[in-house]
Amino acid sequence: MKERSIYTVLSPMAGVTDMSYREICHEMGADLTVTEMISAKAVTYGNKKTYSLCRLSEKEHPVSLQLFGSEPDTMAEAVRILSETVPYDMIDVNMGCPMPKIVNNGEGSALMKDPALAGRIVDAMVRVSEKPVTVKMRAGFDRTNINAAEVARAVSAAGASMLTVHGRTRDQYYEGIADWDIIAQVKRAVDVPVIGNGDVTGIESAKKMISETGCDGVAIGRAARGNPWIFRELSAGKEYIPSIEEKKRIMIIHLEKIIQEKGEFIGVREMRKHIGWYTAGIAGSAKLRVSINKSDSERVMRELILNI
Repeated sequence: MKERSIYTVLSPMAGVTDMSYREICHEMGADLTVTEMISAKAVTYGNKKTYSLCRLSEKEHPVSLQLFGSEPDTMAEAVRILSETVPYDMIDVNMGCPMPKIVNNGEGSALMKDPALAGRIVDAMVRVSEKPVTVKMRAGFDRTNINAAEVARAVSAAGASMLTVHGRTRDQYYEGIADWDIIAQVKRAVDVPVIGNGDVTGIESAKKMISETGCDGVAIGRAARGNPWIFRELSAGKEYIPSIEEKKRIMIIHLEKIIQEKGEFIGVREMRKHIGWYTAGIAGSAKLRVSINKSDSERVMRELILNI
């Protein structure tokens, strides 16, 4: 087994961490990838669109399915169903999503307000799961309720095998600066591995987070959009800057993968935002994005990429 400097996780991101992009990040060196969040209730209802989010390939292991929900019995039932149909390696509980439509249902980061319920959810899932159950959480629900360590103790006591801690509260969304001291507090509070999340953008910030918090690895979210090479950088332990030709090569591979997964009509349209991220900072990228956002076929998009 090759020596690695930093354990890395591709954080779950709706509209980003689909199968095609998870494969690319694994190929770049990500140790673990996580699916877009999946509704436990929709799983129990047999929702076909939800099951499309559970599609995994043989090339992307280890991979974790992330579930969101607020009812212990429903979360456990979703685990039972998925364990029989999806070859995942871990199952993660979303206790961090800040979006109103999730929070207003008592799901996502709303669970930070009720450590006892968070523990009951994990306990119910662990009782029926043969695979590790993990948790993604935030620092707290808001600035006056920073309770990540309390929630961490509750879910680890209930059987959670690993915790990922985003050093922002729900009301911060993705703004401001992540409080890494919260990650350190969680690390001191529990005996299970703790993954730090928030403001890691490259090898230096990753090393700094690990040094300051004692965390066991880092989870990369927004910094991985259009930049799967961040996992190559972190696994190698030194800065990596891809050439324009390398970016073009990966964009073409990504385009092929997403079309294979979702078909040309959907794949091309979903690829538009990815190309926007891949090309950020490249001379003439604003003009390119105008053309990319009008492209509606693999042929046109491919030509635009190759002519960058």
